[in-house]
Amino acid sequence: MSVTLTPGLRRLRNDQPSWLRGDVLAGFTVAAYLIPQCMAYAELAGVAPVAGLWAILPPILLYALLGSSPQLSVGPESTTAVMTAAAIAPIAAGDAGAYASLASLLALFVGLACLLGAWSRLGFLADLLSKPILVGYMAGVAVIMITGQIGKVSGLDLKAESLLGQLRELLARAGEIHLPTLLLAFGVLVFLLLVQRRFPTAPGPLLAVLLAVAVVSVFHLDQRGVAVIGTIPAGLPSFTLPHGIAPSQWNYLLSAAVGIALVGYSDNVLTARAFAARGGYRIDANQELLALGAVNLGNGLMQGFPVSSSGSRTAIGDSLGSRSQLFSLVAFLVVLVVLLFLRPVLALFPKTALGAIVIYAALRLIDIPEFRRMRRFKLSEFRLALITFAGVLLTDILVGVGLAVALSVIDLFARLVRPHDAVLGDVPHLAGLHDVADWEGATTVPGLVLYRYDAPLCFANAEDFRRRALAAIASEQSPVQWFVLNAEAIVEIDITAADMLLELQEQIAGQGIVFAMARVKQDLYAQLAKAGVVERIGPERFFPTLPTAITAFSEHVTGAMP
Repeated sequence: MSVTLTPGLRRLRNDQPSWLRGDVLAGFTVAAYLIPQCMAYAELAGVAPVAGLWAILPPILLYALLGSSPQLSVGPESTTAVMTAAAIAPIAAGDAGAYASLASLLALFVGLACLLGAWSRLGFLADLLSKPILVGYMAGVAVIMITGQIGKVSGLDLKAESLLGQLRELLARAGEIHLPTLLLAFGVLVFLLLVQRRFPTAPGPLLAVLLAVAVVSVFHLDQRGVAVIGTIPAGLPSFTLPHGIAPSQWNYLLSAAVGIALVGYSDNVLTARAFAARGGYRIDANQELLALGAVNLGNGLMQGFPVSSSGSRTAIGDSLGSRSQLFSLVAFLVVLVVLLFLRPVLALFPKTALGAIVIYAALRLIDIPEFRRMRRFKLSEFRLALITFAGVLLTDILVGVGLAVALSVIDLFARLVRPHDAVLGDVPHLAGLHDVADWEGATTVPGLVLYRYDAPLCFANAEDFRRRALAAIASEQSPVQWFVLNAEAIVEIDITAADMLLELQEQIAGQGIVFAMARVKQDLYAQLAKAGVVERIGPERFFPTLPTAITAFSEHVTGAMP
């Protein structure tokens, strides 16, 4: 796939009027969620909270122009925020000014790494992310999203960071749970689930936001220990180049940037593809690399820090019917208005309601029916989804995805190394030649083995091919005179496999067996010619079809008869 400069702009021009309501409602609700969330992620990254709001503005605009997903919400998110803090804290030495400059430079480097990947067309790596990986990944992220809200909905300041650690701490501190906080969260979640079930087209999360603010205001819950957003800092970002950074720190930041780019792209493309599968559209992996690069470059130049995509915000937008990046532009305008004029509006918004909205969105990402479908279809696919799910939960998102991709590649390689093969023969009352193992009563032509190997020939399966070809010859009841390789599934060959064919031809020739080939493609024939296989076998032993090979064999047998 090629990258283009403004696919988002072209898509926005083609928006349908019926999408407007869902996009506007999604935009307002996502804005209500991302304002406190992005401030929290800024603190997590080690910069000022207001930088989290600054870091949402350039990404929204740039991704709306350059991104290939109409639903993805980009901006600050937890994984890249944590990695930013881990990379910068050791070299910032507690200097807030230096920390902010380092974060901006790191964002620039992340952007450059992504742009280099897009220029190199490395987006194809996303093709290794199969459906089982997507389903398992989204389920794992959903569980992480849910457990990440435990502190908010319980009113506890949990110290543990891992999933199991949080659960253990919650059980140990059960007596400290703040009941009003928990009840408000429970009420919001039940309200959302009921609205989804009874009124699926209603803007449940937006209504929940308004009701939660009303409840806090009427019952003065903020004075009874229910945490609220509080004051939102004012200000807009300005164009600033990172400065005051020693060149000796650049190499360190570059290596950190590559890691953050890998994590950010993995999260970005997995989330985008998962929602694309749900929405019936496709994304362009190279375009996503380009967009992610531009987004981080923009943040690096506007006092921001590295960002990626947010599964929770994307899920919230999807739950309200977002169909285009117009929802992000609406959220952009809301954030802009809040920064300039309406900072006190969200002061009474309870954090526990945010947690309930995230839990609601996360529950929609766990696709139990798809797990069941994969289990019925193929057990290996189901296991791959479970391993991805477990990997994301027990390690971290990047390690979990890496493990799943590695297993997917191993599964693919195993199919290449040990592919299906067949000895072809006649089936009564059925036209054509078929795998004799599949049909009762099927028979081969006496003295002739028509053998098909269903994979390209290469170093990885050359020995397997030789062993199974010889086994096919040995299993024949009558003496074999000809061995014909049906090459319809062999699209290419490497030198190792070509040498194996020469050795096999020599071996069976010693037994008085003629080696021939049928249905050889022109590209494959050219490779065989360069390797000396055509000269060894003889051009006359290459047949365009299986019937012509059978006819040549019959003529050979007839001519050999006294």
